[in-house]
Amino acid sequence: MSDPEDPATDETAEAPKVGGKRKLILLAGIPLVLVLAVAGLWFSGVLPHMLGMDKPKEHVEEAAVPPSYVDLPEMVANLNSGKSRPSYVKLTARVEVPKPDDVVKVKAAMPRLQDLMQTYLREMRPEELRGSAGTYRLREELLVRANAAVAPARVSDVLFTQMIVQ
Repeated sequence: MSDPEDPATDETAEAPKVGGKRKLILLAGIPLVLVLAVAGLWFSGVLPHMLGMDKPKEHVEEAAVPPSYVDLPEMVANLNSGKSRPSYVKLTARVEVPKPDDVVKVKAAMPRLQDLMQTYLREMRPEELRGSAGTYRLREELLVRANAAVAPARVSDVLFTQMIVQ
């Protein structure tokens, strides 16, 4: 058997431990170095070029068609003011139609569009129309109703030309 006080036995016992730590550091460091190298190649543009990802996609660009606008008739509605004195809103607006082909469909659906907007305006209270938040909320609600009225055509925006709340 080996002598516990023998110096040769102590050196051989510690040698595998030091070598094991070095191997562990190398095994953990190699993937880290590889990940950093791949990230560097990717962000420098070398790797996408090697993979053929930098070629521009061929597509035909369509000429941008400006939107069309359809004027809505002036609307006057009695607001829901409860038992207090009556309040009115006078609204003149236009709708923005992204496709010129849909203008005819919007004009054909104008009575339904007016009815939906008038009905919504009659249910609003005067305090709901105060401030920019009220105007924004009104615009969003009228846009939803306009799209429902002219479906399958599409309205992209409702623009107020005049709005008076009395």
